[in-house]
Amino acid sequence: MHPQPLAYMDPEFLDSEDGRPLRILAEYLEPLRRFKAQGIQDTVVFFGSARIHSRESAQSELAELERRLGLTAGVNDLDVARHRKAVEWSRYYEEARTLARVFTEWTQTLQTPLHRFVVTSGGGPGIMEAANRGAHDAGGKTIGLNIRLPFEQGANPYITDGLHFEFHYFFMRKFWFAYMAKALVIFPGGFGTLDEMFEILTLVQTEKLERRIQIILYGTDYWDPILNLDPMAEWGAISPGDNELVRRANTPEDAFQLLREHLTEHHVVPSTPEDLKAPALAKTRSS
Repeated sequence: MHPQPLAYMDPEFLDSEDGRPLRILAEYLEPLRRFKAQGIQDTVVFFGSARIHSRESAQSELAELERRLGLTAGVNDLDVARHRKAVEWSRYYEEARTLARVFTEWTQTLQTPLHRFVVTSGGGPGIMEAANRGAHDAGGKTIGLNIRLPFEQGANPYITDGLHFEFHYFFMRKFWFAYMAKALVIFPGGFGTLDEMFEILTLVQTEKLERRIQIILYGTDYWDPILNLDPMAEWGAISPGDNELVRRANTPEDAFQLLREHLTEHHVVPSTPEDLKAPALAKTRSS
């Protein structure tokens, strides 16, 4: 007779419905252990579409398509038009990468034994890759909070070793987006980007997180036609001051200035030995 495995080493039990609370708890405790081990105190999160490619990639795909079709300039072809739009859209990839690089260079000047305001993304392609890549370019740590899906691409290669996380539960992934964040930068994106932004905006509005989390919408050409909050205030659905929870930026320089001013005013404080024992995870109200 084979010995019965210990419950916490029994894959059948851990994968069962009864084991779900343990799986959920593991997606809290295991990242917490790694964040402490790497001295991560807090983060700045970049959200945005996975469908935005680098300029080099977008231009290469367009050139290859035109070569294959033997097209000349000015030919009206929907597929070519889509690829040309991808080249135009690639500016957001390049600007996210620049912002993450410049911002990370600034964080490395802070006098602290901990890693402050670490650039964090969803770990995938597009804007997520651009953010991780920019922080990597600057030689800083960078975090990827990936979600395991059957149809999704894997993690991008610019995430720091030991700071790539794979989540099964969306709500635990969102928890880690919110828990250590001191600012969010929202680049153009789709339903997922809006979902992530509005969930955290609601937590800030209702003071379930610290109200001093800055939220920046990047790219007014994209966001202004999509997201106008003024009618919500006019109808009384939100308070007039709630509009001020969202700032807007159009260049890496503008976004960096907003981030630096906000973080310096509200969050740049000397670290203490106590911080090293428990990075500032418990300072939010979400516990």
